[in-house]
Amino acid sequence: MLGRAWTRWALLVALTVAVTAAVAVAAVPSPALFAGLLVATGLALAGRAPAAIPRAATTAGQAVIGVVIGVLAQPSTLAGLAPVWLPVVAIGVGTLALSMGAGLLLGVRPGVSPLTGVLALTAGGASGLVAISRDLGGDERVVAVVQYLRVGLVTATMPVVAAVVFGASGSAVAGPDSGGAPWPLDVGFVVVCALAGVALARLARLPAGGLLGPMAVAIALKLAGWSFGANPPALLVEVAYAVIGWQAGVRFTRESLRTVLGVLPLATALIAAVIAASAGLGLLLSAMTGATALEGYLATTPGGVYAVLATAISAGTDVTFVVAVQVLRVIVMLLVAPALARLFVR
Repeated sequence: MLGRAWTRWALLVALTVAVTAAVAVAAVPSPALFAGLLVATGLALAGRAPAAIPRAATTAGQAVIGVVIGVLAQPSTLAGLAPVWLPVVAIGVGTLALSMGAGLLLGVRPGVSPLTGVLALTAGGASGLVAISRDLGGDERVVAVVQYLRVGLVTATMPVVAAVVFGASGSAVAGPDSGGAPWPLDVGFVVVCALAGVALARLARLPAGGLLGPMAVAIALKLAGWSFGANPPALLVEVAYAVIGWQAGVRFTRESLRTVLGVLPLATALIAAVIAASAGLGLLLSAMTGATALEGYLATTPGGVYAVLATAISAGTDVTFVVAVQVLRVIVMLLVAPALARLFVR
């Protein structure tokens, strides 16, 4: 029995590594999460997946993703919003309300609860929502597939819309800032944030504390200037993404797969509607803050923050403004998600 378990784990890891490499060539966001979800689902349907992913592994994966989100809170970036904070917050809340409303419509479909629908379509922080959806009471299988469908559609359409509608041009490529810190400092920063964050979350009885606790600690250290340029190592982040993908994938059955596939047509239509409505909110944000129409559009695009960053840099826009609005929405969304989950449960 033990030998069979190790064989299943070895097969899961080997296939995930291979598929991650293949998916990364296509420049898909979070390739390890996609690969982990795909491989674990395939093995689960074939009866060859591990029985479950250990709780400690999923908590560690959530913690790493929480730190990844937390380090986006650059002091200079968030400070740039001070003169226009009121319209930015108002439009950010509007974007979240819009996507959550679409999620409620998705929850009308048989087999999908309203909570699962909201978690699946809420704009921003796809990896974070997938990581905590099971803890909040949602179906992480539906959430994972629909969230990354949203990210894929946003990422695919954003450069086209920016060029065709707003006349953007340029070819620069951007990604997450590595910070340039030595790798021992990077690893140590993640460990400190994870251990302290999980411990504080347990003391405070915080829902989804595996992600929100480390995220809060990372934000605090980043804003206080005590991160010393550290960022989660890329390899560690990909492993965390893979674990979150496995968590959702190993629970697939043929029945649940039929439910997810049946959701996709409605989910695609709702995602398209959210993208269009968010663009309208972007134009309103532009009028309220004096930003350009392209900056307003990029700031309110519902997802794909690194793709947004690349497009903003390439087009020569105010990158600080665009990224600050995106990051603020992600942080607010992840902080209010547990409260909303409790409301739905009641």
